[in-house]
Amino acid sequence: MTKILLIEDEEAIRENILELLNLENFEAIAVENGSKGVQLAKEKKPDLIICDVSMPELDGYGVLQALRSEPATAMIPFIFLTALADKANNRKGMELGADDYLTKPCRPIELLNAIETRLKKQANINQQQSKKLEELRSSITFSLPHELRTPLNGILGFSELLLTEIDTLDPDEIKEMVQQIQTSGKRLYRLIQNFLLYAELELISTNSERIKALQNSQTDHVASLISQQATQQAQRSQRQADLHLQLEDTQLNISPIRLQKMIEELVDNACKFSIPGTTINLVSEVINNSFILSVSDKGRGMKPEQIANLGAYMQFERKLYEQQGSGLGLVIVKRIAELHRGSLTIESIPDQQTTVRVILPTSDY
Repeated sequence: MTKILLIEDEEAIRENILELLNLENFEAIAVENGSKGVQLAKEKKPDLIICDVSMPELDGYGVLQALRSEPATAMIPFIFLTALADKANNRKGMELGADDYLTKPCRPIELLNAIETRLKKQANINQQQSKKLEELRSSITFSLPHELRTPLNGILGFSELLLTEIDTLDPDEIKEMVQQIQTSGKRLYRLIQNFLLYAELELISTNSERIKALQNSQTDHVASLISQQATQQAQRSQRQADLHLQLEDTQLNISPIRLQKMIEELVDNACKFSIPGTTINLVSEVINNSFILSVSDKGRGMKPEQIANLGAYMQFERKLYEQQGSGLGLVIVKRIAELHRGSLTIESIPDQQTTVRVILPTSDY
């Protein structure tokens, strides 16, 4: 049975709405002030909340703010019921995350229609999240064992060799094996982090509040951050001499951590799939409120069908090249860009050149 919490300080209105909800076969519970409403919402986890705005102790805006700040109650559909019909008050409620606004006195049919609309919308969101979780579960089940096995085999193989042959090995051989174990361990750690990040991004894509929070972040001095992150990543691949930067500065509505991750994966991809000694170019420019970052390498390139099928957990030409990596890096970059109202495109000439281009709106947009 659908559970609805009513927070209303006027007893007559509270009793009338409770009677209406019970007649419609809802499990209705009610309290007379905002403080009790917040506490009961956390305890009972209702499917929907109807809340008055003007109340003693804690008003409706305070109730909504408190519930939206708690993960367990942040996504509960919330309908304001108020005598304040002016546009400014409505706007304030919507900015705090209210789903609907009804002006008192309202007809029973208006209230029931609002409840039905919000419950259907929430059901659709839950269905999308369940579908996304199932897709993630299938993808991870298919690909994760193979991706984990490769670095794990390196760790287990070299550690076993050290345990059984350490008395016959010279210091240089031991050092080399320890370095191989460390390299495999770092690869395994990064792989797990990327799988977890991709799962998080896919779940965020079904949650409008979390998308809004992402888009409200900001990074200043973008050129400096890109230069620093790109240089560090090129150094890890011993390709710093191949890296060429031509960057225009701006501000972006994206957190520094997300932007750093995009640069890390773009530069790592360019280093991984091109030959040392060939150039890797990073060029950024601002055109018509759009920040355009292009990363070009002179590597093996990609075929049109590979670009069209850019997807998680599937590395291009694995059987032919057996290159390290899950092929997940570009997918992560693409998803981050999309969640920030941007896009990722790839232009490639096989065995000659590949350019990955990320477009993001500037902060002024």
